[in-house]
Amino acid sequence: MSNDATRRSRTHVSCTVNGDQVDFLADDGTSLLDALRDELDLTGAKEGCGTGDCGACTILVDGRINCSCLMFAPEAEGCEIVTVEGIAEGDHLHPLQQTFLEGAALQCGVCTPGFLVSAKALLDENPDPTETEIRYALAGNLCRCTGYDKIVRSVQEAAVQLRGASR
Repeated sequence: MSNDATRRSRTHVSCTVNGDQVDFLADDGTSLLDALRDELDLTGAKEGCGTGDCGACTILVDGRINCSCLMFAPEAEGCEIVTVEGIAEGDHLHPLQQTFLEGAALQCGVCTPGFLVSAKALLDENPDPTETEIRYALAGNLCRCTGYDKIVRSVQEAAVQLRGASR
């Protein structure tokens, strides 16, 4: 197929990613994960399984948790997307990112972006979650390295910090 034919078969997508209006072209069968990584150079979300079972590719789409490997890029048209790159404020890490670092809640890092985005969604909705609520909210994210106790403790600490900051 010629290069011109390939370009004609691509779909123009316009959406907001991490607060910025973006436009890109994607084949209809391209996952949003691949478009974020390949077209927008946002490599935080990872492909762990490609089937939506591990949570490594978790992003927020219109405020809801979504596995970006299961969403076609053209479906993002008009959506507001937040990736792990969008949870920090400029050069200042989000409290979740800081507590994950300080609490050694990461090792290889493949699962970390998904955990951070899922935890942020939880804390945005529930600023004072119980341990059970945290574990439930993170149940769609798998970690093969650290276990979950350090991750849960880091989310608990971030919750405390965020509640203190909002007073």
